[in-house]
Amino acid sequence: MKLERRKNKIFKVLEQRQPDLTVVMENIHDPHNVSAMLRSSDAVGIPEVNLIYTSAKYPKIGSKSSSSANKWISRRKFPSVAECYAQLRSEGFQILATRLDENAKQLYQFDLSKPTAFVFGNEHAGVTDEAADLADATVYIPMMGMIQSLNVSVACAVTIYEALRQRLEQGYYNNPRFEQNVLEKLKEEWLRK
Repeated sequence: MKLERRKNKIFKVLEQRQPDLTVVMENIHDPHNVSAMLRSSDAVGIPEVNLIYTSAKYPKIGSKSSSSANKWISRRKFPSVAECYAQLRSEGFQILATRLDENAKQLYQFDLSKPTAFVFGNEHAGVTDEAADLADATVYIPMMGMIQSLNVSVACAVTIYEALRQRLEQGYYNNPRFEQNVLEKLKEEWLRK
């Protein structure tokens, strides 16, 4: 019975995954932030994240800090912003860099039911100028307090949960978004984890 429940849980989770929603982490070095971002990504149904590490190494992630989300999220590594963005664009993603600048628009102004990649930058410097300049747009989360920034993992959660909200309204979680052959392959792989 326990095995059957696990199988049903795996199948349900995979059928709700959103292959056209992703996160890009640019030089995020704190393992707790990376872990929290992976947990939020898993919770929203993001199957894969993208990693750009040009000025820092990808931190060691423990299963305890990520609550094993690391196990259920694929990761693609890129040596540069340009290569990451080229790959995402070839897959049809709009690229939205999170940054408070004069051109940034509120997160809530975007249609996040479209294929979307959100870019989050380093804890100290934010996204690089290159990552912002090459993105389709820069977005920000409106804030009403004295502090004008959130921890990167919190910003990630707030941002991708807005995408989840919009996608729920569109019924995106009601039917599998993966092609059937991909979904079946993933089911087999996950059952072996």
